[in-house]
Parts: sequence; C-alpha cells; structure tokens
Amino acid sequence: MAVGPASTTDTSRSWDLSTRSNREERNMADRLAGKVAVITGGASGIGEATARLFASEGARVLIADRNAERGPRVASDIGDAALYVETDVRNGEDVQGMFSAADEAWGRVDVIYNNAGVGPPEGGILECAEHTYDLVSDVNIRGVWLGMKYGIPHLERAGGGSIIATASVAGLVGLAGMGAYCASKGAVIAMVQAAAGEWASKGIRINCICPGGIATGQGWLSEERVEQTRQDWAQMHPIGRSGEAIDIANAALFLASDASALITGQKLVVDGGWTGPDARYNQFTGRDWR
Repeated sequence: MAVGPASTTDTSRSWDLSTRSNREERNMADRLAGKVAVITGGASGIGEATARLFASEGARVLIADRNAERGPRVASDIGDAALYVETDVRNGEDVQGMFSAADEAWGRVDVIYNNAGVGPPEGGILECAEHTYDLVSDVNIRGVWLGMKYGIPHLERAGGGSIIATASVAGLVGLAGMGAYCASKGAVIAMVQAAAGEWASKGIRINCICPGGIATGQGWLSEERVEQTRQDWAQMHPIGRSGEAIDIANAALFLASDASALITGQKLVVDGGWTGPDARYNQFTGRDWR
C-alpha cells in the first residue's frame, strides 16, 4: 500500500482541484456581472429564456419586444435587473430608442442579442405571398441590421462587447417549403460574418446561433401544435429530442461572456446533430446508428 509522500501529494492535489472547482462554481453565477444586455424578442421563447438566464448571471437586461402585455410581466418577474421597452425591430427609431433607454438606465451597453424573428411561413416559393416574404425579410434581416447599425456605437463607447444574432439551421441547409425563411437566415449568417470582420479590431465580437427545431409555443407555432412538433423534430435530431429555449439561451450566455473572448464571425450550431451526421449514410448502410 502506498504511504508517505505519495499519499500527501494525492491529498494536496485533490484539495487543490476541489478548491478550484468550488471557486469556479461560485464564478458560474456571475459570468455577466456588471454587463448590460439588450435582447430583442425578449418577451417570450428564446428571448425570454435568455433574459432570465442573463439576469441570473449578474447582467442587467433590457427586454425589447412588440408584446406590450407580456414584456412588462417578464421584466417585473425578473426584478430590478430588467427593463421593458416596446420595440418594433423593423423601425429604426424604435431600435435607437431601446439602446437609449438602456444607456439612460444603466449608462452602457455591453451585449446585444438580436433575437427577434418571424417563423417560417406556410407554403413554398409559389405559395408564399409577397407581403409575407417582405415581413420575414424585414424582421429577420432588417431587424438584425438595425440592431447592429444603432447598437455598435454604444458598444464602442463601452470599450467593446458582444453582438449575437439568432440565425437557424435553415440558413445552412435548404428546407423545402421554407424558401423565404431560409433566405432570411442565410442572410443573417452572411451579415454576421461580414460585420465581424469590420469590428474585430475594436473589441466587438459578432456571432450567431443556428438553432435546430425549437418548439416554444410562441410566434408562428400554435400551442396545439407544440407537442406534436416536438415529437416530429425529435426524429430530425440524432440526439433524440427537439431543442428547448434554454438550450439556445445557454449558447447565447457563452457568446456573451468572456469565455468566448477569442470567438467572432462564427455560427454556433445548436441542433442536436441535425446538420452534423448524414442520415443518407444510414440508408446506404441499412443501419440506424441511433
């Protein structure tokens, strides 16, 4: 049986690892301490989950959303660390106003999460109405552009920061029947990569998240369809389940925090393996690897 110095060394190392682990656990609760985050579409779904998570990690959050009924309730539930501002991300004056409100309340902006979006409309290229295409483009593309255009000067004054946008796996692969939506999310990815190159030297990191199927019961997906949609999407995800809003919120937390200090111009895919493994290989081999 080993005795003496070997045992002492092992005990010391265990104590050191345990102490470091405890310290890291304490720090995990304040990864955004002192930061101010502006979150569009923050009254429901992914945005709401992110606002709550950011606040729990020490951030002050401005919830920007068109939903003037739900937005104030979410902010009130979070407490003093949250503020709601009614915002239409298609409107430049509204977008400028939300940043001004954050600046007035807390004196700075450190994180911008351009999350507001319109879900995929029903129908393919021929069925999609012109006004529907315009709506999807205005919210999903113009909304992200305005968030950058009017938000970046605030990050500059703060000495840098992080911008995140919600894209989609639909911006990575073509999904039949979702042409307008795919185009809008592909544009978000391209815009993020272009903007990241412009602002990296100023200490402003710009990334996007590409969720897979997230059934939240908000926006385009009716409550009645949520559970069935979860089951359907679970079949698309090799990991065996559909995504939840908190899965994307956790990704946003990483990109907002200093843990991602060397990451910019990237697309973080959070899709349970949807776009990773090639399902056609299973068909070719005749074997299901799940």
